[in-house]
Amino acid sequence: MSGKNKTVDLDLARAIAPGQEQKTKKRMVVATGRSHPELAADVAECLGIELVPTELRTFASGEIYARFSVSMRGTDVFLVQSFSDNVNEDLMELLIMLDALKRASAKRVTVVAPYYPYSRQDKKGRGREPISARLITDLIATAGADRIMSVDLHASQIQGFFDGPVDHLFAKPVLLSHFEATLTPEDRETLTIVSPDMGRVRVADTWSDSLGAPLAIIHKRRDPKVANQVSVHEIVGQVKGRTCLLVDDMIDTAGTIVKAAQALKANGAKKVIVGATHAIFSDPASERLQDPAVDRVVVTDTVPIPEERRFDSLTVLSAAPLLARAIQEVFDDGSVTSMFDGAA
Repeated sequence: MSGKNKTVDLDLARAIAPGQEQKTKKRMVVATGRSHPELAADVAECLGIELVPTELRTFASGEIYARFSVSMRGTDVFLVQSFSDNVNEDLMELLIMLDALKRASAKRVTVVAPYYPYSRQDKKGRGREPISARLITDLIATAGADRIMSVDLHASQIQGFFDGPVDHLFAKPVLLSHFEATLTPEDRETLTIVSPDMGRVRVADTWSDSLGAPLAIIHKRRDPKVANQVSVHEIVGQVKGRTCLLVDDMIDTAGTIVKAAQALKANGAKKVIVGATHAIFSDPASERLQDPAVDRVVVTDTVPIPEERRFDSLTVLSAAPLLARAIQEVFDDGSVTSMFDGAA
């Protein structure tokens, strides 16, 4: 090969592979499935971008089809999918969207699951049971997720099921800000933080520190063979004449929360306010939460709450600013942990 040809080849190589100083600019993309598009739209608005246009449909046979309408090559994708009534269909849709993104050459995909599916099945309570939370994590990883982001995991050990980064966010700052602004001076003077069971004592203790209020604990017993049934046994702590703030990570059928509220009122509590992150509200939760023992319920919108499940004493706070800030930190290679130092 002549020297002239070598020079031409070298010039061509420089054109194809430019120097280190010419780097491709990162591009953030927020996509969503059909489980909670309102929350995803609010997150995108907080970030100052538009949701990526996506074609999603379900065939008559029940099979799901997904296609992104614009190029995903080299993008940093944050795929928002929460889980509610149709948890299994929502999960399948998420997996199919992940596969589409992987095959479309997305550079990195973060699954943003505000409420993590099957999170209550995080261990074996009896023999011959599955650990479904681990299975879900394996499916998400196999489908192509590089990172997972979720809010108030029911069990922290779920973070260890995924062989990659997991951003465990906390809704406490959102709820705490609301209560600090709305509790009356009388409520603040007589406030007691209540853990509805032993499993939430650590979280309730942080609330106690943040609001400078004493802590009470409700001891309950659940029959492992009967789902969604609870019996309250005793209350540890002073609640008579107090405003009680019950804090929990989720409300499903509301059996635990309502029985706890009834027990508090029976023991002389003046007022019972419920604060929870995930408002799953499976029937008959909405009806139960209108029990006279419950004065007010405050939740976030990590899970979609249809209009027919809302009631007068319910307040729904937006989780979008929290999720948007975490997404921005991840995109900028910042610190998600710094968002919660001293707050959770």
